[in-house]
Amino acid sequence: MGTQNSTLQGLGFAFLGFAVFATHDALIKTLGGTYSVLQIIFFATLFSFVPMAVTILADRATGNFLPRHPWLVMLRSGLMVTGMSCAFYAFSVLPLAEVYSLLFSFPLIVTVLSIPILGEVVRAQRWAAVGVGLIGVLIVLRPGATEITLGHLAALTAAFCSAFASVLVRKIGNEERSAVLILYPMLLAIAVMSLAQPAVYQPPSLIHLAMMALVGVFSVIAQHLIILAYRAAPAGVVAPSQYSQIIWATIFGAVFFGERPDKWVAVGAAIIIASGIFVVWRESRADVSPNKPVLRVRSPRSDTGASARPGA
Repeated sequence: MGTQNSTLQGLGFAFLGFAVFATHDALIKTLGGTYSVLQIIFFATLFSFVPMAVTILADRATGNFLPRHPWLVMLRSGLMVTGMSCAFYAFSVLPLAEVYSLLFSFPLIVTVLSIPILGEVVRAQRWAAVGVGLIGVLIVLRPGATEITLGHLAALTAAFCSAFASVLVRKIGNEERSAVLILYPMLLAIAVMSLAQPAVYQPPSLIHLAMMALVGVFSVIAQHLIILAYRAAPAGVVAPSQYSQIIWATIFGAVFFGERPDKWVAVGAAIIIASGIFVVWRESRADVSPNKPVLRVRSPRSDTGASARPGA
């Protein structure tokens, strides 16, 4: 009974965390109609930096902040900032459900990247899932039938950058302190976005400034909820819950933005989600994958404090 209660509690934390993330992404879309994504990221990261820094400094076991793998830490930080920027842009210009459909290709990309980076052995069934997921992506994009915009390319770039960064943290995570993996991307995001402000800055209204603050705060809250979820329940149970965000995206899109995803986006999303769940299920089996790259990197939310991807 105790294990069952713990699993249910973990799922509760996960569904709540991903609901907060979906609300965070809807705020980005709202703000993206008025402000540059570079300005949104700058303020959201600033507002999230304070609670994240307080949490880290309160941990007596943190130690120093010097990375043991500086080049890999900086590469991962650059990938996360690039992925976050692309995701924010995609949310600002595309329907929410369409962005999520493309971002959900994350576990498939992790599977492919885990081969050269982690030495993972991927067998026929997971390769088949990757191939089916690619078909789902093509159905969402429908090249030739519809225009592939910069927003679509940004969403796919965000998925790739998040997957690459997540595989890197799987490679170095046991040797690097959590504080290093959290602080460096945040500091890089603040530094890069501050340089862009003279070109993109627009004085925000008080309500919009509060919304930017909420983007950062919601990200911190959601990440903590999902960490609690992974502590309480098995990764194979928690990981598929990230796909609940497509439900929130559909609701928010319809209610607040007048979006109606067409049938092909729905079909493509269903195929991508099914293939992703299959990869998670295969990795959760003890005899399949010693590395379990998708499960152990959890999901594609960045930990910069202002992330914009479908998992954490």
